[in-house]
Amino acid sequence: MAEKVISQVTFEIGQIDQLLVAYADLWECTQQGTPDLVEMTAMASVLHSFYNGLENIFLSIAKGLDQEVPTSAQWHRDLLVQMARETANRNGVISAELAQKLADYLGFRHFYRHSYSFFLEWSELEKLVTGLPEVWDQTRKALSEFLDRLKQ
Repeated sequence: MAEKVISQVTFEIGQIDQLLVAYADLWECTQQGTPDLVEMTAMASVLHSFYNGLENIFLSIAKGLDQEVPTSAQWHRDLLVQMARETANRNGVISAELAQKLADYLGFRHFYRHSYSFFLEWSELEKLVTGLPEVWDQTRKALSEFLDRLKQ
């Protein structure tokens, strides 16, 4: 079972890397000034995809190792919290501090899925966009360490 989880997590890490490379020009554009609505909408889509990729990883771990996926109305948040906890079958995947940072991306993902893009405000989006490279680096490192422990 661990081999399947390792394969799935590795695949999703590659997908998120590819996502960020594909939209690197857009990210650079947003760093040079206030983006217009089209640019903000595109960047919001990237943030949405980023968290979806992370959630795919977390679901693979929850299903394949924990054999327990949250089912409450707030299951997305419960899944994130679950990844910061140690279970009988694994160490924590991410730290509680990193889970807090990722909770902001989860919250945005929820907003994005249930709202119209013309409600986007750069003052809110900018924090997530600016923090994305660091948050992904920290998350990628935590996932790599987790995979290394899992392979042993």
